[in-house]
Amino acid sequence: MTRARKQANSSIGSIRIIGGSHRGRKLPVLNADGLRPTTDRTKETLFNWLMLDVQDASCLDCFAGAGSLGFEALSRSAAVVSFMELDKQAARQLRANAALLRYNSEQACVLQGNTLHLLSQFSTTVDIIFIDPPFQQNLVQPCITLIESRDIVKLGTKIYIEREVNGDLLQLPDRWRLIKDKSTQQVSAQLYLVE
Repeated sequence: MTRARKQANSSIGSIRIIGGSHRGRKLPVLNADGLRPTTDRTKETLFNWLMLDVQDASCLDCFAGAGSLGFEALSRSAAVVSFMELDKQAARQLRANAALLRYNSEQACVLQGNTLHLLSQFSTTVDIIFIDPPFQQNLVQPCITLIESRDIVKLGTKIYIEREVNGDLLQLPDRWRLIKDKSTQQVSAQLYLVE
């Protein structure tokens, strides 16, 4: 019996919320192929960049995975986060973690399906967008194109893009201005402002 329990738990990892009302709280996440939660160090950098923007913000977490960025935003007083996630089990875990943190489905709205398809139907204007897709799948450019074509952004929207270093050169809309940029050996992170 103990052995079976250990095997069942071996597929569960965790993420940690590093700031806000749920600071220090660990949330269970599935260890699934392609799931690469944003590191605490990268999250700290990002939310330092967004320090004055998160409170009461409407956020969109594309390719949510474990929900690391979206739950961090909610903990730091974002009004609402829409999580987009392809994997059914990961989406189920996002809903379970939202319930653990006592967020209702309006505050933490989980949309299960292909992010590009969901974006093609998304019609809500947001303040902050997180784009952190699985690496090596060339999903950033189509995501940018859809976001711009759907009028999801407005003047002042901030867009965070996390992707592999040495990824393809991105074609960005003229009104997206790079305001922050940081790279490690494996990850490139940029923050854009819509002007």
